[in-house]
Amino acid sequence: MKKIFFCLLFFISANIRFVSADTLVAPVKFFAANNPFIEYTGRIDFSDPLKPKFWSSGVYVKFRFKGTGCEITVNDEMLYGNSHNYIEIVVDDQKPYRLQTTELIDKFKIGGQLANDEHTITICKDTEAGIGYLEFVGVKCEKLLKPLHRPKHKMEFIGTSITCAADMDRSLYPCNFGDWYAHHNAYMSYGALTARALKSDWQIAAISGIGLTNSCCKIPVMPEAYDKVNMRNDSLRWNFNTYQADLVSICLGESDGIAAQDSASFCAAYVAFIGDVRRYYPKANIICLSIPTTDTRMNGSFKKYMVGIADYMKAHGDNKVYPFTVSKIYAAGCNNHPDLGDHQLIADELVDFIQKTFKWGEPQAGKRFLSRIKNGL
Repeated sequence: MKKIFFCLLFFISANIRFVSADTLVAPVKFFAANNPFIEYTGRIDFSDPLKPKFWSSGVYVKFRFKGTGCEITVNDEMLYGNSHNYIEIVVDDQKPYRLQTTELIDKFKIGGQLANDEHTITICKDTEAGIGYLEFVGVKCEKLLKPLHRPKHKMEFIGTSITCAADMDRSLYPCNFGDWYAHHNAYMSYGALTARALKSDWQIAAISGIGLTNSCCKIPVMPEAYDKVNMRNDSLRWNFNTYQADLVSICLGESDGIAAQDSASFCAAYVAFIGDVRRYYPKANIICLSIPTTDTRMNGSFKKYMVGIADYMKAHGDNKVYPFTVSKIYAAGCNNHPDLGDHQLIADELVDFIQKTFKWGEPQAGKRFLSRIKNGL
């Protein structure tokens, strides 16, 4: 009897498959877009809380989860039936990577081979409003986790093509190949880099071709578009109370063309626009930013304009407006725009200016951050 028992025990033990805890496939659950553990930053239409809709470049969604991977669902407007947005995906502190949507409804698997632990995911819209909207539908994962504390500061970057990161990323296509928006990368723009270096939330209010007094391509001028969710052509107004910026950077003028040469009219329009921004953000510091372009005729003029405008605001009681001009022309990208490396250099200068002027962040913290980015970390 004992022999039969031990033979049976040996047979059973020899055929058992022992599986480690890390290799077990945990059950996953779908968490809808309105889950309170999912964070949103940027101009977003929450009319349908299960499908938050956003047009602007740089809008980002962030969540934490437990497990080895997850799957997100994103709807693309597919403007004109063929436009597909690019999105940036960041897993923890790993190097960001860029993907393009392919359908009206896209599902992207993230991770899958991650350590069975807590992870943070950021999804950012890299392309601008003219490529159409995205809707974030939700995430499928083992467990969604409560978000960590939000950053202390909030920043906003107002501008045109440089600010919305057009023509900068040649990682998928060389210049003059692919769709015109194939080189957009808002997540790696100078504004986003500056904010992250200073551990700040950020949003971008920019469209290629938009001007302060004159825009191209049937685009409204910035004072008309600024208070909209979709700044290109939507009538839905943005609620500024949902995001109160501590610091606002305004970089306008490169798209105004000959209109900017009329210094009196341009500067008067700039001052009036600062008044608009001040009404929305009564406590914010405002930077009048000038980024020199290859159209050297106006570079010196813009630098003088920014100083004059800041002086005018100070003389009229607003002591929180500051001029700043980037030191060099950065035009290594497509169509004489800054490329990825140039945006990092612009951000480096801007971080240094903000740290010295407003005492934000640790000294040299921004440079250390940008050094990590440059080395692909």
